[in-house]
Amino acid sequence: MYSNNLICEILIYIDENIKNKITIEDLENKFFYNRYYIMKLFKKEIGLTIVEYINSIRIYNSILLIKNNNSNFINIAFKNGFYSLEYFSETFKQITNLNPRKFKDYFFHKKSISFDDIDKINNSIVKLYEISNIKDNYLSKQKPVIAPVKKLSIFK
Repeated sequence: MYSNNLICEILIYIDENIKNKITIEDLENKFFYNRYYIMKLFKKEIGLTIVEYINSIRIYNSILLIKNNNSNFINIAFKNGFYSLEYFSETFKQITNLNPRKFKDYFFHKKSISFDDIDKINNSIVKLYEISNIKDNYLSKQKPVIAPVKKLSIFK
């Protein structure tokens, strides 16, 4: 079964604009479909709401930044499309069941982390990694575009 072209376009748009503010209204205006149709189709095809998908990708990217450099949380939040540290922290905790500080402690000071928190961190990373691969997996099932063949006629 092939992927839905509209959802493919939305996934590409989200990927290209993940660091910017993305609203349902933006998608509605960009793709000329009713917001309720877009939201329902996205949930049906992807298994997540648009907001869940966007926030999960942003949190996954944030975890990569936390792991790979010792930047402060406000910079990490802004680099990933969050416009307030409070919303970043709230979303981070909602998705991972831990606050960003626990992840930073895990990557840089492993001695202060409980086994329960390590388990939560590992489960969160696996779950978010799977979500981060949704776009590529979904796009790989796109119906191939076959260029129309123009018939040449020598008789006119």
